[in-house]
Amino acid sequence: MLRVLLIGLSFLCGVSVAQTPGTFTLAGSMRAPRVLHTATLLNDGRVLVAGGSQSSVNPIVPLSSAEIYDPSTGTFSATGDMTTARQSHTATLLPDGRVLIAGGSAGPASPQFLGSADIYDPSTGAFTATGEMITARSSHTATLLADGRVLIAGGIGRSGYLSSAEIYDPSTGSFTITGGMADRSEAPDYASVLLPNGSALITRTACAMIDGELYDPHNGTFTQIINSTARQTGPSTTLLTNGTVLIAGGDICDGDGAVANTALFDTSTASVTANATMIHARESHTATLLSNGTVLMTGGSIGGAGSATGEVYDPSVGGFTATGNMTAPRTLHTATLLRNGQVLILGGITRATQVPVGAVLLSSAELYTSAFLIPAPKLFSISDGGQGQAAAWHGTTGDLVSPTNPAAGGEVLSMYTTSLAVGGVIPPQVAVGGRLAEILYFGAAPGYPGYFQVNFRIPSGVAPSPTVPVHLSYVGRSSNEVTIAIR
Repeated sequence: MLRVLLIGLSFLCGVSVAQTPGTFTLAGSMRAPRVLHTATLLNDGRVLVAGGSQSSVNPIVPLSSAEIYDPSTGTFSATGDMTTARQSHTATLLPDGRVLIAGGSAGPASPQFLGSADIYDPSTGAFTATGEMITARSSHTATLLADGRVLIAGGIGRSGYLSSAEIYDPSTGSFTITGGMADRSEAPDYASVLLPNGSALITRTACAMIDGELYDPHNGTFTQIINSTARQTGPSTTLLTNGTVLIAGGDICDGDGAVANTALFDTSTASVTANATMIHARESHTATLLSNGTVLMTGGSIGGAGSATGEVYDPSVGGFTATGNMTAPRTLHTATLLRNGQVLILGGITRATQVPVGAVLLSSAELYTSAFLIPAPKLFSISDGGQGQAAAWHGTTGDLVSPTNPAAGGEVLSMYTTSLAVGGVIPPQVAVGGRLAEILYFGAAPGYPGYFQVNFRIPSGVAPSPTVPVHLSYVGRSSNEVTIAIR
C-alpha cells in the first residue's frame, strides 16, 4: 500500500499552466452565442454546454442545441440536441456520469414553462427523454442529494412563483412529489446548496427578504431556518469548505441597483451575519468555489451594463481582493471549475437590461487561472496507473479488495485520495456502480501527510462484477475511475 501511495506524490503538487496567475485569457468561442444556458463538468473533464437563448430581447428564442468543450484541446464541438429547446433550466450530473436536464422555459412568445426532462449520456453524445416533472417550472433549483436522487424546488410556473418541490430518482427515471416550502409568493429568486449533513438549503430572496429552508431527505420535509429582512434580491450562494454559506451581491430591490454587501450563513447555528463588502457591486454574476477554498466572483451587472471585473474572496481572512479583468464584460454567464483548477467562463450578455441597445450576446469563452491550481482528486490502483483494480481495502480485515477477495453489498471499505481541503467539512461523494455510497469517514490519512482517507459503505443494489466502476467527486470535480470486485 505504501508503494502505491508514493507513486501518487506528483498529484499533490499544484498544476503549472502557461497563463499568468490571476488573469483571464481567451479560450475560443462556442458554436453559438448563449445566455441562460447551463455548463456541466462531466466525469471525464469535458464540459457539456446545453440550451439557453440566442436572443436577449423579445421574442426570446431558446436553443435545443448543445456542445462540448474539451480542455485537452481547447475546442468546442457539437453533440446531440436536447429533445426540447429550453432556457433557464437546470443540469445535474448524476452519480453514473449522465446529466439530468430539467424544466426551463420555451419561447418565442410569453414564457412557456416546461415539465419535460432529458438525460444526456456522454458515452453516446445523445439526449433522451425521461419522466415528466410533476410541475412545469423554470428558474428553479436542482440539488443532487447524498443518496443520488435530485431535489427540484421552487422556480416560476404557470401559477407564478412556486413553493412546491419534487424528487427525481435516476433508478426509476421518474419524478415524485415531496414536501413543499412555506408559501412565499413574493420571492422570485431561488438558490440551493447541499450541506455537509446531507440536508439541502434552499434560499429565496425578494425585495425585503432572504428566506432559507432546510430540506430533510429522510422525511421529505422543509423547515424554515432563515428569515432575514435584508434588501438583497438574487445574490449568489456558495458553500465554503468550512461549511458556511457565502451570500453575495444581488439587486437592492427588483431593479433598483446592484449591491456589494455579503453575508455568511452559519449552518451550525442557523444564523446570518454581515460579512465583508465586495470591491464591486454586482448582480447576475457568478461565484465559483476554487480548488484552494477561495471564491472567484466574475462579472455581473453594474448599473445595467455588464462588468468585466473579477475578485476573490478568501475565507481565511474574510475579505476580497481584486484579480484580473475578463476579456469581455458579461452578465448572466456561466463559470465552471475544471479538473485542473482553472475556471471556464462562457457566454452571457454585455448588459443586464433586456433592451435592444447594447444587449449583445456572447459566444466567447475564457479561462481564469489562479495563483495555485490544485488538481481534481486522484484514486490509486494496484497497477500504479490510476486505472484498473482500486487500492481499496476491507474495513474489518485491512486486506485489499480483489477478484479473489471481493467486497459485498453493505460492507465498509477504505481508500486513499488526494486534493481534499485540509480541515474541510464538505464530504466527498463516492459512486460505486453508478450509485452513491454512504460516507462514514473522511480526513487525513494516518501516517501519510498530504493524503486523505475515505471510509464508505458499498450501496445495495450494485450488480456483482469483478470490475465495478468507482470514482470520487469533491466539490463538483471527479477523480479518475478505478474498479473494485463485488460478489
